[in-house]
Amino acid sequence: MNWGLIDRYAKSLIKEAGHKIRVSFFNNIDIDSKSDANDLVTNIDREVEQFFISRIKRDFPDHKILGEEGFGDDVQSLDGVIWILDPIDGTMNFIHQKRNFAISLGIYAEGVGMLGYIYDVMGNDFYHAAKDEGAYFNDERLPQLEVTALSEAVIGVNASWVAPNRYMDHEGIIQLVQACRGTRSYGSAAMELAYVSSGRLDAYMSMRLSPWDIAGGMIIAQEVGAIATNMKGETPHLLGQDTFIVARPGLHETMLKDHIRLK
Repeated sequence: MNWGLIDRYAKSLIKEAGHKIRVSFFNNIDIDSKSDANDLVTNIDREVEQFFISRIKRDFPDHKILGEEGFGDDVQSLDGVIWILDPIDGTMNFIHQKRNFAISLGIYAEGVGMLGYIYDVMGNDFYHAAKDEGAYFNDERLPQLEVTALSEAVIGVNASWVAPNRYMDHEGIIQLVQACRGTRSYGSAAMELAYVSSGRLDAYMSMRLSPWDIAGGMIIAQEVGAIATNMKGETPHLLGQDTFIVARPGLHETMLKDHIRLK
């Protein structure tokens, strides 16, 4: 497998898709909801995913595609080469803010993450990594992450997990929020993974993420030494929804051991 060729191809595809998204702001955007009123999808999400699929199927017909909007393959196993794609991660931000959203793509071979990409479309910032070759922010190689104490950490966490909920003991999260230096929430798992990888955040956690939310970002994060698991400390599930935490070394263990208690 010529991963260098696939890497160049994927980057070109992502940049072209980003241009399509920016141009879309001059046209009408149709908005629908999916599982609930806050789970939004637009015609642009669908069109961009179909753009990726048409190109990949043309040029790599033996590869499979797992896409958020469901236009790809019915992927039941991680066998072979799989492109795991979110055409717009942060659709609510895309609709309301016209920024803080990203294209997220991870390319896996036999379940192993080989190439990862997060493209901040409006910032024109490209985070990318190839397995065992380091991670990059645009053309700048990202340094390995150093250990950070919880008291000095800025953590990406959605405020809904501090309120009573059916997934975890919220009291532990309240203690976490009180013990860390600060919290942020950007509304895009891909962006928050990019920020952990580049040192802008020290950790990010969520109780419900899908494969396309994390597939690209996990590869990037692991190349700089971040630890990415589910809340049980296991490898995240890439064929369905799972809990998720990514953090600097040391901080990951502290958060899981002392603050996160699943129901």
